Amino acid sequence: MGLTGPHTAVRGNKLAALGMAVAVGATLLTPGLGNWWLILLGVAIGTAVGVPAARKVRMTAVPQMVALFNGVGGGAIALIAWVEFRDSEGFSHQPEYVAVASLFAAIVGSASFWGSTVAFGKLQEILPGRPISVGRLQQPLNLVTALAAVTFGGVIVAGGQAEPLMAGLLLTSSVLGVVVVLPIGGADMPVVISLLNAATGLSAAAMGLALDNTALIVAGMIVGASGSILTNLMAKAMNRSIPAIVAGGFGGNGSGGGTVEAGDRAVRRTSAADAAIQLAFARQVIVVPGYGLAVAQAQHAVRQLTGLLETKGVAVYYAIHPVAGRMPGHMNVLLAEADVPYEHLREMDSINGEFARTDVTLVIGANDVTNPAARTDPTSPIYGMPILNVDESRSVIVLKRSMRPGFAGVDNELYFDPRTSLLFGDAESSVHDITEELKAL
Repeated sequence: MGLTGPHTAVRGNKLAALGMAVAVGATLLTPGLGNWWLILLGVAIGTAVGVPAARKVRMTAVPQMVALFNGVGGGAIALIAWVEFRDSEGFSHQPEYVAVASLFAAIVGSASFWGSTVAFGKLQEILPGRPISVGRLQQPLNLVTALAAVTFGGVIVAGGQAEPLMAGLLLTSSVLGVVVVLPIGGADMPVVISLLNAATGLSAAAMGLALDNTALIVAGMIVGASGSILTNLMAKAMNRSIPAIVAGGFGGNGSGGGTVEAGDRAVRRTSAADAAIQLAFARQVIVVPGYGLAVAQAQHAVRQLTGLLETKGVAVYYAIHPVAGRMPGHMNVLLAEADVPYEHLREMDSINGEFARTDVTLVIGANDVTNPAARTDPTSPIYGMPILNVDESRSVIVLKRSMRPGFAGVDNELYFDPRTSLLFGDAESSVHDITEELKAL
């Protein structure tokens, strides 16, 4: 419940950690539990890897870290299922529901682990962000792989006790996780992470059912339910159905690839001095942050700029799109890190009516979520996606490195609007230059 609001979120996280510590402690006090040195070694290794990684990770890399940590959870569930198979001699003396729940957990957990690993690779740019598929054979390949995993599980439930059957189930479900996520482009990666997170939760709940472990059932169902709700909300925010996302083939990695030329259409360039004059004489300014702001770590510079505008009597708000950045809440956390008052952050539904009354909208690294083609061009792949109505502002200033497209891989029609001017360069440097010009006015 603490996670339902920004002012109680830290306390909510601490309570969740305390609750899990109690669950782990209770498990360690189970009568007859052995292998203490092996358990302590595992805890030490996990702590040595996890704590430094979490403390040192940059905010821009948090989404891929979430994907990796989520995947590790799924992998752990798959390994537990394998251990249960071995200890029970192929579930030979277990009720049928225990075998079914364990094998379901093994399939979903293994697929989630390898799928999350692929998602991590795409976000970290170890793997290409563009869809990687075998064309028309992709969906049949996914179906055949899933059927193979289920078939191995069916044979085990029917009485098969051979170790290769379980190995085959884990192998085919691992391949399933890889072949499902590889064809999904960078534009859909935030939804994929959320979907895999929900799948890991469901696998944990199933394993809890098999082990008669109430804590595991409760924790798994909370993760599965919340992850499912979040996945649905994100899909709606992108005007995409979850089956269409899983089908893949949409979007690329806007941070890579060659520069997209503007063709015969001209864009208006501006300077830091001109941008400062526009902002200084505005009555209301809306800042639209995007992934470019996160990459440049420009949140502190933006806070300094908006603070200066506020001293000049300018009303400043921040427009947050549900899928700005690479995961929900990414922009909120970045701006909170720079001490931006949370009440100044406005969600899409509440801020869209303000753009028509706004003198200047400052877009920093946001792309697809400001593209008017989503409203006006039925042929656009993002048509129907809810966007921030930036183009209704009296004037728009866009800070960008280049004319490269966003994760959807399409040009932003906003850049060619006569009321839009572009300031090219690193976001942090550009904001700093505008701030210095403002001070000189």
